[in-house]
Amino acid sequence: MTLLLRLVLALLACCAALPAQADELRPGYLELTQQDAQHWRMVWKAPVLGGLATRARPAFPDFCTQSAPTARLEGAALVAESTLTCRRDLAGAQVGLAGMEATFTDALVRIAPLGRAMQAERLTRDNAMVEVAVVPDGWEVARSYTALGVVHILEGYDHLLFVIALVLLIGRPGAVIKAATAFTLAHSITLAGTTLGLFGLAQAPVEALIALSIIFLAVEIIKQEPDRPRLSQRLPWVIAFLFGLLHGFGFAGALREIGLPEGDLPVALLSFNLGVELGQLVIIAACLALIALIRRLKPAALRPATVTATYLIGTTAGFWFIERMIG
Repeated sequence: MTLLLRLVLALLACCAALPAQADELRPGYLELTQQDAQHWRMVWKAPVLGGLATRARPAFPDFCTQSAPTARLEGAALVAESTLTCRRDLAGAQVGLAGMEATFTDALVRIAPLGRAMQAERLTRDNAMVEVAVVPDGWEVARSYTALGVVHILEGYDHLLFVIALVLLIGRPGAVIKAATAFTLAHSITLAGTTLGLFGLAQAPVEALIALSIIFLAVEIIKQEPDRPRLSQRLPWVIAFLFGLLHGFGFAGALREIGLPEGDLPVALLSFNLGVELGQLVIIAACLALIALIRRLKPAALRPATVTATYLIGTTAGFWFIERMIG
């Protein structure tokens, strides 16, 4: 086995052997909404997985005092609401999260002062505090939610494996682009409809079915025969569209966990969806480039590498399906 093939198989194995929690490491959400000259309503939504709920806490200037928070569980997140009383304006002061260096996920902060534009920024372990702007940038919501969309597709491992499996099934760049377009159109429909409250599905069965969709693609890849193309190979865009509707419900569940800014919902929804698409394009381009490299340097290694990656992807998805059905 050549060094190149060993490297390819190692990379594919790393892609398949991803955390069992798959799509559950979602960002936290900190919202500060000004009520009057001195009072701010603070909502802190921290996912249980990733460490935010137990290790991070809202941080604010010393001229503000916090009332006793009321807390509740919403799905897999802890939600705490309280009131900040500040002796002066927060403009120019630092707010954010303390303890993020010990966590495994990011957070979004939304600051809505009276009489000024809303401010939204992403908090990370390396940048856990932001300065409250006197004149916020009107593009902050778009930038923040686009970044969240990219992160979600790259760290939402079940969606990541589905896109990789779709590329392995089709292989041809033109057909992959058509299927990806159908997948995009479909999940945009269900993402928008669910987020706007027009329809929806329970999240638990959706997550299980998403794992099952990956298993289906893995089976289709293994059963490929050069002289007898299967339906998924003849009409891949149909398969991608149908499963895209399902994955859209999954994206909507993640977006609900992250939180949407009131008054900026259309911009946030469009930006998040754009971020998801940018992430998908990165995945598709990387997979096609890797396939092209193997085909050029050692064509005989392409099928063994594809089969190995497919078994790893299918096994991982099978574990997720069982885990989600039991849960």
